[in-house]
Amino acid sequence: MAVSAFAEHGISRALQLTAEVVRELYLEDDVPWVIGYSGGKDSTAVVQLVWMAISDIPAPQRHKPVHVITTDTLVENPIVSAWVERSLKVMAESAAEQAMPFVPQMLKPDVSESFWVNLIGKGYPAPRHKFRWCTERLKIKPSSRYIQDVANQHGEVILLLGARRAESAGRAARLDRRERISKNLLSAHPELVNTLIFMPIESWTNDDVWTFLLRFQNPWGHSNKELMALYRGATEDNECPVVVDTSTPSCGNSRFGCWVCTLVDQDKSMTAMIRNDVDKEWMLPLLSLRNELDFRSPEALAKERERRDFRRMNGGLTLYDAGQDEVQLVPGPYTQEARAYWLRRLLETQREIQTNPETPESVRELQLISVEELEEIRRIWVKDKMDVEDLVPLIYEKEIGAAYPAGPIDEALVFDREALGLLKAECGDDPCLYEVTRNLLETTRRYRSKATRRGLYESMEKVISRGYFEGRDDALAWAKQLRSLKIADHAEVGVEESSEDLEAATVVDLEARLSETAR
Repeated sequence: MAVSAFAEHGISRALQLTAEVVRELYLEDDVPWVIGYSGGKDSTAVVQLVWMAISDIPAPQRHKPVHVITTDTLVENPIVSAWVERSLKVMAESAAEQAMPFVPQMLKPDVSESFWVNLIGKGYPAPRHKFRWCTERLKIKPSSRYIQDVANQHGEVILLLGARRAESAGRAARLDRRERISKNLLSAHPELVNTLIFMPIESWTNDDVWTFLLRFQNPWGHSNKELMALYRGATEDNECPVVVDTSTPSCGNSRFGCWVCTLVDQDKSMTAMIRNDVDKEWMLPLLSLRNELDFRSPEALAKERERRDFRRMNGGLTLYDAGQDEVQLVPGPYTQEARAYWLRRLLETQREIQTNPETPESVRELQLISVEELEEIRRIWVKDKMDVEDLVPLIYEKEIGAAYPAGPIDEALVFDREALGLLKAECGDDPCLYEVTRNLLETTRRYRSKATRRGLYESMEKVISRGYFEGRDDALAWAKQLRSLKIADHAEVGVEESSEDLEAATVVDLEARLSETAR
């Protein structure tokens, strides 16, 4: 069992010594501070510790700002998201009243990098460990941009984190590898330029954190007891005691995050919240959608592959060796039909929550996807993917039961939905033929208004190449034939990780650039 950081001196003296270090470091220079704040116990402890230490400095000497940044991924657990938002609001008000230099900031990912724009708009499959596209876009980039901007403005920045060695052996090992550069307190950030890291509760245990939070009142007026209740409600056994021996569970094992997260086997915190509190059963539709996005079971994986294009994002093909002399195509992004399905499911979930009489008033207007995200999805579908049916407004109006809150995306689309319906009927059960015909018509329309048509033939060639195959089986047969011919342009390129939950496989990248000779 980890030894308490308060064991040697007692909690009061230990905190006094730590506060002196914080004050000394704060007064040492003009380098601004940034605290990463998630609203959880560790980051709350850091903000509270720093607030208490700086409050003992005379107001005129509180000379540099302490930025408290939170990243809202736009898919946070709604209960936790509301908690953090209230905390930041109260913090800003209290900082002004107490003349404290704390500057709370809520950061968000760019619309073009949001979860739903990537999954529904671009067609990315739900994240998994071999294709973890979410963390970088939703969490790392917004905070890194902010921190780097502060560093660029002031020449340097000190980043305070709530990382602790007691969290896990892996975390402790990573902390050991960091190079200490000043008073054994600061370490260089591995990626951000001119950014130093300070971890004031690095040696604290889970119990130290809870003891500190419950013994000392939150200085900006948010309730630490409510925070503990939040952890208790998200713990499977509904207990959140201060640990006294190795047989007692700790709230430190409870984790909050995105409600759509498929990087874990199950969302234990949301499941526990629903199980422990009848007033949170309104979250069941969220849990249902999250579980549907998770396709790691064999049955779900088979359904998922049917929803994925047999071509990669760039129109090419990738083979992987499935064992026993069998090769398969690595699935690409979601098809148009699948992307439309996920948008319907998301809006259906939003409507279920909003219309459920058991939903609390505080979340009755919960928006799972913003109008800005819907418009970016719409732009990607129509402009980038040439899904000129312009389905976003149609799906929205059907699922939400209200007019779509934005105007036409393009007044000059080549066909209206009725004409496209006739075209699809004429193509019969050949979706590739429909896609090629539709996209060729849209490509020529886009060049019609240009001063020059340079590039038209190249664009048409890309459309034809992408739609060359009659379907998945035809593409697989051609890819096998091409590999057997060992065409120089398509030599084996070695081992890479596919975007599926598959073992690393030998692949052959095959462009959808075809010739009759190769055929």
